[in-house]
Amino acid sequence: MKINFIHKIQHIGIPVHNMEVSIPFYERLGFENVMESPFEFDGGFGTCVMMKNHEVIVELYQMPEKQLAEIKQRKVGHIDHFAIDVEDVDYAFEALKQAGFEILEKEPTFLAFWKNGTRFFNVKGPNGEIIEFNQIL
Repeated sequence: MKINFIHKIQHIGIPVHNMEVSIPFYERLGFENVMESPFEFDGGFGTCVMMKNHEVIVELYQMPEKQLAEIKQRKVGHIDHFAIDVEDVDYAFEALKQAGFEILEKEPTFLAFWKNGTRFFNVKGPNGEIIEFNQIL
């Protein structure tokens, strides 16, 4: 059976430790808070925030206090990375470098993926998530 109904990433969910740190981080990347809602879980209340930049949606969710300690101590279970498509990786690299983001590479890296390759670099988020900025050549 061929799956042919998947069109694009709808959103990436990231468990956060502190919304007051995470929201401004994503706002600095050009994301806008387009939805915020409390939710009930296991007798406590958490918060879910949808951050959107063009067609990219990142769901930030902070679990109730009871679950938050476990999330902070996780060694696995967080997103390794998610990739954002960019038209000019060099421009993106310089813009984020100038804005003071923690970039994990000294310069964009080339990989022989796709027909003509790809160039990318990674930024570290406040919860340990890695955000890849990727240009398919």
